Formats: sequence, C-alpha cells, structure tokens
Amino acid sequence: METFKDVISGDQPVLVDFYATWCQPCKMMHPILEQVKEALGDKIRIIKIDVDKYGTTASYYQVQSVPTLMLFSRGEVLWRTSGAMPKDRLLAAITQFIG
Repeated sequence: METFKDVISGDQPVLVDFYATWCQPCKMMHPILEQVKEALGDKIRIIKIDVDKYGTTASYYQVQSVPTLMLFSRGEVLWRTSGAMPKDRLLAAITQFIG
C-alpha cells in the first residue's frame, strides 16, 4: 500500500488538499480541484487528506486551518496556501512549479 510519504516523494508534483468533512470552503474546493486535474492531466496528482482522520500528518505539516493546499515534489513543499480559491488563481499559483 502506498503511503503519504511515498506519494509526495515521487517525481510527479502532488497537490495535497488538507480538508475536513464538516468544512464548507473545503466542499467548495472539491469541484475546483477536479477542474484543475482536468486542466493539468498527468502533469499533477491531487490527493485529499482528511485532517480529522490523519491528524498526525496534518500536525506534522502545521495545518491549522482547512482547506490548506500544499504542492509537493520529491518530498519538498514547493507552495502552500490556506482557504478556498477560484480555479484560475489556483492554476496560476501552481503551474509555475509544474514543468
């Protein structure tokens, strides 16, 4: 089974959405993340981490509010932000890190 560390340590950039099921802005981000995946295809992998289920991981990355989005490549954090954002702003922020 693939671990979180395995996923973020690969060559493919990974956008991680730290979210909570009770969070309204997190729910708003779901279709936006699907549109981002559609726009970028295989250039990126997007995963969601429920902070209530995986509190240790959220704590390790000092996630204090949800949603928090983090872009990883080879285990390194390239970019992070908290709060919901429109697709255009999210794409503009992360495409500078994607080849």
